Amino acid sequence: MIRVAIVGTGGISHAHIGAYLQFPDRCKIAALVDIIPGKAQRVKEQYGLDAEVFLDHHEILDREIDLVDVCTPPFVHAEISINALRSGKNVVCEKPMAASLEECDAMLQARDESGKKLSIIAQNRFREPIRNLKALLDSGIAGQVRHAQINSFWFRDHCYYDLWWRGTWEKEGGGCTLNHAVHHIDMLGWMMGTPERVTSILANTAHDNAEVEDLSVSVMEYPGALATVTASVVHHGEEQELVFQCAKAKIAAPYSVFASQPQPNGFPLKEPDEAFRKQADAFIASLPPVPYEMHAGQLENVLTALETGGDVAITGEDGRRTIELITAIYKAGSERRTVSLPISAEDPFYTVDGIRAGVPHFYEKTVSIMEQAGEMTFGADFRQGGKNR
Repeated sequence: MIRVAIVGTGGISHAHIGAYLQFPDRCKIAALVDIIPGKAQRVKEQYGLDAEVFLDHHEILDREIDLVDVCTPPFVHAEISINALRSGKNVVCEKPMAASLEECDAMLQARDESGKKLSIIAQNRFREPIRNLKALLDSGIAGQVRHAQINSFWFRDHCYYDLWWRGTWEKEGGGCTLNHAVHHIDMLGWMMGTPERVTSILANTAHDNAEVEDLSVSVMEYPGALATVTASVVHHGEEQELVFQCAKAKIAAPYSVFASQPQPNGFPLKEPDEAFRKQADAFIASLPPVPYEMHAGQLENVLTALETGGDVAITGEDGRRTIELITAIYKAGSERRTVSLPISAEDPFYTVDGIRAGVPHFYEKTVSIMEQAGEMTFGADFRQGGKNR
């Protein structure tokens, strides 16, 4: 039985708790930690958990815990993860992995020195439509990617940034690029790898109670291809999508394929190539079902890795690559120039202090409340005709 401690019992922790409760014969939530008095106790009672409650994560470091699950605001992800790894515990950490590449590297070092496992949450990889898109790209039937269009469209009202840790570079670590588009940037990196250069523009168009950006537009240069990434919390409808224009066809999530038929003069016929659609449909139909989706899928994978001694599907290196892409966006947008990758340890944007000194502070945060009512949503489900969830 794998004993789990959840550190941070805010909104995202409920997705983790619900996932663990699907595997009662394999794991037990043994501890809940939150710095706000009474908050962890309320969550314990809400789910009827047989768990100890603590105010400080240091109190669980000498406890009989196998897996520490970090669900706190981003500015303490590295500290808690490193302390847990050094105390001999495995770690799963919510996105974003950390607030800087320096912190990411410190987490990886602690993992290597401890010999324990570290997985960074990227739950969209466990959505069946995203798995299907990745498999379709990897199959090569659509040909080489020429352009990727990543629309990380979210909507967050003005009051979203009133929560105490949001809207500041110090505690949130960034705006929509780091904390919302992190999902889509992870998927881009998973499917296309790391680009060579990044050009970006950062803006705050609707949230004058936040220091951070609420909109960014980036162009990423790959060998023989470009990717455009829009990160936003000002888009009504949250119509998120990943579109890959390949040599032979367009493929996308939500699932969509279109192969143009060229005429002798180079112009396309109005009708698509139905042979390609049938081939793509047959390939998708041949894939096995995804047994567990979203957080349940990733956390089941972590449990399996602990039980078998195998590798986790989403590693610390995966989390670091996403942070490097986001850091490049912030550096390019702040300095208003194209940035080359990789980002070295000598670069000011490698550290938290360097990022804070270099990024624009759009507005001053004027409201800071401890808790907010309302449900959390997880964006598009990437199914045809699907809804946000």
